[in-house]
Amino acid sequence: MTAAAARAARVLRRLAGMAATLLVTSFLVFSSLFLAPGDPASFLVKGRSAGPAELAEIRRQYGFDEPFLVRYWHWLEGVLHGDLGRSHLLHQDVASVIWSRLPASLLLIGVSALMIAVVGIGSGVVGALRRGSRTDRSLMLLVTVGAAAPAFVAALLLRSVLGVQLGWFPTIGNGTGLLDRLHHVVLPAAALSVTFVALVTRVTRSAMLDELRREHVEVALSRGTPRRTVVRRHVLRNALGPIVTVSALLVSGMLVSTAIVETAFGMSGVGSLLVQSVDQLDFQVAQAIVLLVVAVFVVVNALVDLVHPLIDPRMAAAGSAR
Repeated sequence: MTAAAARAARVLRRLAGMAATLLVTSFLVFSSLFLAPGDPASFLVKGRSAGPAELAEIRRQYGFDEPFLVRYWHWLEGVLHGDLGRSHLLHQDVASVIWSRLPASLLLIGVSALMIAVVGIGSGVVGALRRGSRTDRSLMLLVTVGAAAPAFVAALLLRSVLGVQLGWFPTIGNGTGLLDRLHHVVLPAAALSVTFVALVTRVTRSAMLDELRREHVEVALSRGTPRRTVVRRHVLRNALGPIVTVSALLVSGMLVSTAIVETAFGMSGVGSLLVQSVDQLDFQVAQAIVLLVVAVFVVVNALVDLVHPLIDPRMAAAGSAR
């Protein structure tokens, strides 16, 4: 088999695996919400006293009285055709509801990802190059604290100090206009990225230290090659594989973590919408958001697996040898 055919077969296997994962996930998501306590029909009457006949009519109208597998098939068929259903709470198409909230969450995730890349990778590189120094020990202390700090604790602390006491940043809402939105998103992004920065710092430092111990690095340094050149061409480049993999997977899972941060800062994003839909038994919206989160994670995971050999040529060489 040629190299091109092997790559094509690998891509096809990944696509088939993605499709199977999404199908199983959709069934699990639908099952978990279907079995959740509470009656959506009771919520739809909005606290009014409704008799059995009225509740039965509501269940029939929204399809709540159909068998489980029938409901799942109708929902899956609609998803495959781009129809995510209709929100029982907002009386709008689910796709429109999510689409209106998505820009705020994407901006939050984008700014958080930038913080993770700059602070996390930068701190890991500095810690590895200054291993054992006071700077390294201070960074590891901050990393330990950051990894142990939940997002809601970081959110409360940042709001209290930088938002309320110092007044540097707004503490609630999405803002209007690009600059105002960026100003509003700084604190939520910082709260969201604290734990992720700590994890990326550890991974970067560990990967850099592994590469610094390689024989070819020691040989290059012994031949008088400038340390900066060795670090850039040999150490950092070869360490990028695990760094990019972990960073991409962490960022792809951020959509779930936004629920805590968006709620704490009063932002109207997909995360806060998920909390609202679960609390109000708006099953269609909750199902669509959870499926979206899993789809993003699966797609990013597949892309990382396909791009990894391009980042680290050693993996491509090993694959060709096999």
